[in-house]
Amino acid sequence: MKFQFTPEKIREIEKVLETKFTKKGNVYRAVMDNESENRRLSLEIYPDIKIGEKTGNLISIFTTGAHIQLHFCAGFVASDFLGEVTFFGQHAGRLSGIVVEKQAACSVFTNVDTGLLSGDFEKLAPEVMLSGIALSLTEPLLDKNDSQ
Repeated sequence: MKFQFTPEKIREIEKVLETKFTKKGNVYRAVMDNESENRRLSLEIYPDIKIGEKTGNLISIFTTGAHIQLHFCAGFVASDFLGEVTFFGQHAGRLSGIVVEKQAACSVFTNVDTGLLSGDFEKLAPEVMLSGIALSLTEPLLDKNDSQ
């Protein structure tokens, strides 16, 4: 079954990121500020919108220095302990994700081989290890039938 952003899922994200979404039409939007570090991040969630010839979920992030999008978001992992939400999408054995922190920061990892998620991180170069660790939380939710 295809993942859907329900009002319950939106509330789960709000709780972890300590923010509130406003809904206008088919978009949920939250703005997070971190005044001590001079950061502002806007998070927009577009559930089930037309993306080309298909329909899917779109995550859009705006910061003072970047605009980031994740097309066909397949789900998310919300971690109270880490204070962050990881949105992810996968295609052909590759994984992309945006990690949004409640401190109004985000990280992006794209085209990561899903085989890295369950491997021995100590055998990886530090540059590669970070993406595997950051996205490993998504592993239980991944589509195991996604072709390698």
